Amino acid sequence: MLVDRDDNAIGRCEKLTAHRSPGVLHRGFSVLLYDDRARLLLQRRAATKYHFGAQWSNSCCGHPRPGEKVSYAAARRVQEELGISVDVVPASRFEYRAEDPHSGLVEHEIDHVLRGTITDALLQPDPTEIDDWCWVDQSVLDSWMTSQPTDFTPWFALVVRAGTWPTSVHK
Repeated sequence: MLVDRDDNAIGRCEKLTAHRSPGVLHRGFSVLLYDDRARLLLQRRAATKYHFGAQWSNSCCGHPRPGEKVSYAAARRVQEELGISVDVVPASRFEYRAEDPHSGLVEHEIDHVLRGTITDALLQPDPTEIDDWCWVDQSVLDSWMTSQPTDFTPWFALVVRAGTWPTSVHK
């Protein structure tokens, strides 16, 4: 879904077309999933992804289908990518633009950040989407991002900041 800077729908185009340079502003979402110890689930994007492959990022991300609500799209993609059902709630949104130096593709999105909590779920990641995953607490992630910033997708630090880390998670 193509959008203006206020996130109003203004048209449609194919996903790859929106990502070709210089990039067209479109709607996306990023999901942050926490466990009952307030650790964040990270995923390393599959190396075969069309852009930003093999980089660590938020728990799940994607684009809503035409006419699909962002929260529904986010829950759908969590099920597709991680094999679990989870309720997600909106946390924030922001605009960003990032170019992938390897593929030449561009992300230019109004990114909706959503949060959810996982309790006692057995993850079943889709290997076409995810090469690896891990749980991290805030101090470990802060150190990792400071020492190895290129390990992460360019939007990830913005997503973490927009999603605000929980001080505790309620069951």
